[in-house]
Amino acid sequence: MSIATTPLHETDERLEHHHAVDQDAPMPERRNGEAAARRRVSDIQDDDDEPMPKRKKIRSSTSHLKIVPETLELRELVKAKAQQFAEKLDHSKPFNKSQLQVWAMQLLGEMSLPEKYSGFAAVMIGNFFWRRQFLATPFERRMLLLPHCLKHAEGCPAEYTEFGLDCERCGACTIADYKVKAEQLGYKVLVAEGSPIVLKIIVGGYVDAVLGVACLNVLEKAIDKVLIAGVPSYAVPLHSGDCHNTSLDESWIWEVLDKYEPIPDARLTGYVSIMRAANRLFDEHFDRLLPPVRSKTPEAAATPLGKTEDISYDWLRNGGKRFRPFITLAAYDAATGGSCLKNFDSNTQPFEFPDSVARVAMSIEAFHKASLVHDDIEDDDLFRYGRETLHRTHGLGPAINVGDHLIGLGYKLIAASRGGPRFVSGTALAAGDGESSPHDSPAASAVPLSLSADISCDVLERMAAAHIKLCDGQGAEMFWQQNPTLDFTPLDALQIYALKTSPAFEAALYAGLRMAGPIEKYEHLVPQFCRHVGIGFQILNDLKDWNGDNDNKMVAGQDALALRPTLIMSLAWQAASAEQRQLMQSCYFDREEQDAIRLARLRRLYEELGVFNKAERLIEKSRDRAELLADDVESEEIRQLLYFLVDTVLADEQDKDPRDSMPKPSPMLVPLPVTTA
Repeated sequence: MSIATTPLHETDERLEHHHAVDQDAPMPERRNGEAAARRRVSDIQDDDDEPMPKRKKIRSSTSHLKIVPETLELRELVKAKAQQFAEKLDHSKPFNKSQLQVWAMQLLGEMSLPEKYSGFAAVMIGNFFWRRQFLATPFERRMLLLPHCLKHAEGCPAEYTEFGLDCERCGACTIADYKVKAEQLGYKVLVAEGSPIVLKIIVGGYVDAVLGVACLNVLEKAIDKVLIAGVPSYAVPLHSGDCHNTSLDESWIWEVLDKYEPIPDARLTGYVSIMRAANRLFDEHFDRLLPPVRSKTPEAAATPLGKTEDISYDWLRNGGKRFRPFITLAAYDAATGGSCLKNFDSNTQPFEFPDSVARVAMSIEAFHKASLVHDDIEDDDLFRYGRETLHRTHGLGPAINVGDHLIGLGYKLIAASRGGPRFVSGTALAAGDGESSPHDSPAASAVPLSLSADISCDVLERMAAAHIKLCDGQGAEMFWQQNPTLDFTPLDALQIYALKTSPAFEAALYAGLRMAGPIEKYEHLVPQFCRHVGIGFQILNDLKDWNGDNDNKMVAGQDALALRPTLIMSLAWQAASAEQRQLMQSCYFDREEQDAIRLARLRRLYEELGVFNKAERLIEKSRDRAELLADDVESEEIRQLLYFLVDTVLADEQDKDPRDSMPKPSPMLVPLPVTTA
């Protein structure tokens, strides 16, 4: 049986318009110079039926490409050649990991060296791409990131905190040497690994450049987000990925650690400036943009009348990556010429967006947080943002009410963005008067202090549509769970994904563009682009579920245990034989067996059926289609933003296969007979 009823299959012309494109029409040139001779095939077309362009799989092993040259002589040679190579590159804008990999292979080709050194070559090129801007960053705006594996493995007295290893400076390893010198200079020093904490510190506005020491595997994951954000970084690779008393070329750290070489214009062009602006909405400007009404004082907040607002404000103000507000601000900035993006300088006053734009960006976060409160209730999740979910701490009824209150705050923020005077290039206009078209002029300087009624209504309409679609998708999932069946097609899964995830991205992107001016030329692009990005994001979440999620304290395989309809499940059922389907039925519905045993069997079955690889290929299709749509955008600023969203939303942060971290069944202890001679 399929759950795809008529309402779920209703065609949304804005979302499906691109499928009517002639498949034989010539395609534009892809980003990074790749040929775009790809066919627009169905999202759920099986790879055996429809040939796809040959591309490296997202999770294919790359360990053979992360070999550090064995001798210092060869390492120094690659380093010197990388410096010469980087001098010829365009330094006016940041690059992404794909471009860096292309450069690395080109450099190795010129040197007649094997591809196994490509990871090392990529790091070296990145270093010299950013070196001048890194050295131009004051010491107090830099961070030194050190790996814990440099510590002396035996007897290290240091303890781990939320920010990594708290070095005791006992002298048993080299960590203290670097740490002491760096802190004397003014660096922030962090002994930890991984991108989340690094990006959090950067976005928080504490540092503008990173000097990192790590193995190539960690550098690929941690530094990648730093590069995407456009923050200068300089990396020193460890000689091996062995996390036990490892070594490095220490002189390479000292070459840059205490060097400061200011340049006339050290401004960056990365999106970190807008990320910080999104953060400031909640960290610095929250009470001004959304003044409390019933919880103005701690005493008022503790009363029955003030608690709902107090909890709602706390939930909205804290937690999460604030990515949707970032999308809105970034879209507005791109459509009005990119002032924030192009003029980021941490030494000057931070760029601030008009309050009207800021409030709309906050409204999207309010709607998003409301959906999470209700979603946690519906799924009975235990944790969100590293703390207990609201219904666990405050009870089911109050949590539902807080979610509703957050929806009201979203509408309130949009309403507060309209009315009053509007200013365009210094000229006051009455609300609702004519609109400029900054989409067509990168140098446009329209700065609305408030939104016209037309813009407010358009934004509100798109928010409402996103809300309804989210409820339709979540409702389809819940009604399936009331009468679960594994006869659930990939098309069903993808339609639910398109309803649950894509509309939020669409509303955020649309709002930013619409507030900047007329949006007719992007009316079809925005929903199409966000549909592909949203579906790819949800499939990535499916794979992430099999890894677990430390942020939300999830263990691997929770979707299967909770009987959630996923693409992974539907792909497996579609490919399974009659015998394999019986095994799937047992794994999903036999509740008497240990969860770990059921998940282990399901993992092996998924591996046999190749569903993880199929899901990865669908993510790659989503990425390809989103980039193809971005290729056709005339505005350089908006086109680059769309590329950035693809790179960020569909970033693969897991280097290992999702099956490797599955929970294992409890070991069975079997007594063995003891014989004597």
